[in-house]
Amino acid sequence: MPERIFLSSPHMSDEGYERQFVQEAFDTNWIAPLGENVNKFEEELAGKVGSKAAAALSSGTAAIHLALKAAGVGEGDIVFCPSLTFSATANPIIYQNATPVFIDSNEETWNICPDALEEAFQKYPEVKAVIVVHLYGLSADMDRIMDICNRYNVTVIEDAAESLGGYYKGQQTGTFGDYGIYSFNGNKIITTSGGGMLVSNNEERVQKARFWATQSRDKARHYQHSELGFNYRMSNVVAGVGRGQLKVLDERVEKKRYIFETYKKELGDLEGVNFMPVNDWDEPNFWLSAMTLTGNVRPVDVMDALEEENIESRPVWKPMHMQPFFEEYDFVGAGVAERLFENGVCLPSDTKMADEDLKRVISIIKGLWNA
Repeated sequence: MPERIFLSSPHMSDEGYERQFVQEAFDTNWIAPLGENVNKFEEELAGKVGSKAAAALSSGTAAIHLALKAAGVGEGDIVFCPSLTFSATANPIIYQNATPVFIDSNEETWNICPDALEEAFQKYPEVKAVIVVHLYGLSADMDRIMDICNRYNVTVIEDAAESLGGYYKGQQTGTFGDYGIYSFNGNKIITTSGGGMLVSNNEERVQKARFWATQSRDKARHYQHSELGFNYRMSNVVAGVGRGQLKVLDERVEKKRYIFETYKKELGDLEGVNFMPVNDWDEPNFWLSAMTLTGNVRPVDVMDALEEENIESRPVWKPMHMQPFFEEYDFVGAGVAERLFENGVCLPSDTKMADEDLKRVISIIKGLWNA
């Protein structure tokens, strides 16, 4: 069996930056959810993306949860959420006993459709917050989205879990709204094995999030808790990995871009093939290279052919309004998200892929059109 090619796996730096910071945690005996690495990772990530404050947490999901809590979202509140996303975007809405309303995508960005968003506001003017996702590292149309949300004076939370290192008109995704979140899960462009970050220019709210994330322990000699708390803080060891990974983020983005451009060059002229859209104002991080197929060759054909050769690929996210758990909630749109799911496939986008690996993937896919 040929060597496995992964969709997107962890990639530690050649320089060993991660090992150095983790060793410091061991040398100082700070094997806990606090310490120098946690503090520095927050500072360095905030500086990298251009945000005033950051809170290092156990996951991107935890970051969305605390962002919703910081926004005052509670029982019965309505939160708009893109339908075409991973369930971690929507689950925290339920954690807060709020009600999600799912919004369609558009073909131009694959992200939340501003026209559908406007329609949703007209239907639910009392909405408490809007979650915007930057899918696969592609930026949503933030000028139009922020204009709409500002007119309705609603909190915006950016789920930039997949788009760290990507920009909209020169500004890092995750920094347009009131709150932004990043994920460092094992498959992300940089990883801490698991972890996330909440960012905001509202330093007071970020400090409050840190308080909630450490079990809401009051400043008292004894253990006293006046609010509900969560065990969401990132460990000092994990943060050390993150600090090292942050040093190679730009290199990882360049490799992801190279992978995408190679696929597009070699496969883009095949009948029925279209690649995910890159707009003039968008500088994606190309976390995953995704394409849609509208001809005789279907996504399952591509995935099966690759898997037979020990190569990992996956479908585009199944929309939330089609998920059994979320199907009872309202959906606003025209079915674009559903079409992208039915026709989409994510290709191997691992930054450790050599040119020979890329050629192997491309050859197998081309073979489906020559059969």
